[in-house]
Amino acid sequence: MAHYSFLDENNVVVEVIVGKDETDTSQNWEEYYGSIRGLLCKRTSYNSYHNEHSNENKIAFRKNYAGVGYVYNEDIDAFIPPKPYDSWNLNENIGDWEPPVIYPDDGQYYNWNEETQSWDLITE
Repeated sequence: MAHYSFLDENNVVVEVIVGKDETDTSQNWEEYYGSIRGLLCKRTSYNSYHNEHSNENKIAFRKNYAGVGYVYNEDIDAFIPPKPYDSWNLNENIGDWEPPVIYPDDGQYYNWNEETQSWDLITE
């Protein structure tokens, strides 16, 4: 079984479906599903996250599993999640946004504060 995403005119994912397995090469399934919906269709892999596959012996596909609201970036052939904050930058190697300040590695929990560009300790 394979998953396919449908993209609007801005390459934003509007839907993800389960479809024909990618090993079925009887036709181009992206084109087939796209023609039915009248939208651009791109296959996505449920097992891909941050350009790693859940099975270490396999290669990630399009860096991340597509979700509604993700954007397909043609330049790096990747599904990118929505940008959480204006200050965060795209890491093209993993296909995700990173904060300008690394998350503290002290075992505590923090929320990003966009105004101060820092991590605020959660005290509750």
